[in-house]
Amino acid sequence: WIRTRQGPQADEHTPLMLRLSLLLLVGPLDALRVAVTGAGGQTGQHAFRKLLALPEFEPVGIVRSEESKAALVKSGVPADAVTVADVTDEAAIAAALAGCDALIIGTSAKPAPSGETDESTGRPIFGFPNGQPEAVDWLGQKSQIDGAKAAGAIHVVLCSSMGGTDPGNMLNALGRESLPDGSTKGGDILLWKRKAEKYLIDSGVPFTIVHPGGLLNEPGGKRQLVLGVDDERTVGERSIPREDVAEVLVQALRIPAYRGRSFDLRSMNEGEGAVTTDFAALLDELGGRDCDYSLGKMA
Repeated sequence: WIRTRQGPQADEHTPLMLRLSLLLLVGPLDALRVAVTGAGGQTGQHAFRKLLALPEFEPVGIVRSEESKAALVKSGVPADAVTVADVTDEAAIAAALAGCDALIIGTSAKPAPSGETDESTGRPIFGFPNGQPEAVDWLGQKSQIDGAKAAGAIHVVLCSSMGGTDPGNMLNALGRESLPDGSTKGGDILLWKRKAEKYLIDSGVPFTIVHPGGLLNEPGGKRQLVLGVDDERTVGERSIPREDVAEVLVQALRIPAYRGRSFDLRSMNEGEGAVTTDFAALLDELGGRDCDYSLGKMA
């Protein structure tokens, strides 16, 4: 809803652009309250900090531990802008999202070397020490979507990953364990992510789904960005700086045309093409296309 300090009230489904228009017409409004999960991580933290710098937003960073909150506060983030809640705890995440108008989902299971080696390949074996993809990327994201819907959110922006059209993508093998009966358990991160994406699409909540390519820890705002669908790669690299991904997540909240869209996000090499600054025009690259969920496989 819009809680005006002066001027008319608007109902809870008033879109962001109308809210911004009212800001010009009737004076200051309370900012759009946006929750950002994964705010103590990398891409999620970039998005959280960008929102903190924009007066039309009142961001709430949601982190998994008190240690993550303390690190953000030590870096200068106001303590009252950070909430601790584990996304795998359905009740806790619902409480954290209460009163929020929008949500950026920036959580993901994170693989790490287990210390063991695959005897057949000599390669390190990876696991998910802080939660398997089923728990984090499916059940955790489902809880976030349900919580946002219960809060009356008008937009959910989901940061996912490229690779979802290929069940054989090597990322799905990380953390997967073969059992004596020939079945497997664990892993399949892209399959669980894709299941959460489809759940969001079917939820009825206005959405934007972004599939970044390989994430780079390099400065943003220095490259031409490239949109596509279904893991295509016609121009550009298969990677993108995290900060550029965060910028698109934020712009999706500001530009109504991003609602109801699902797309891949990559970049050109730095120095190639023109640096992207017009994010409405960027969306035009899709020509109305969106990712096809009949492709690939879901968990």
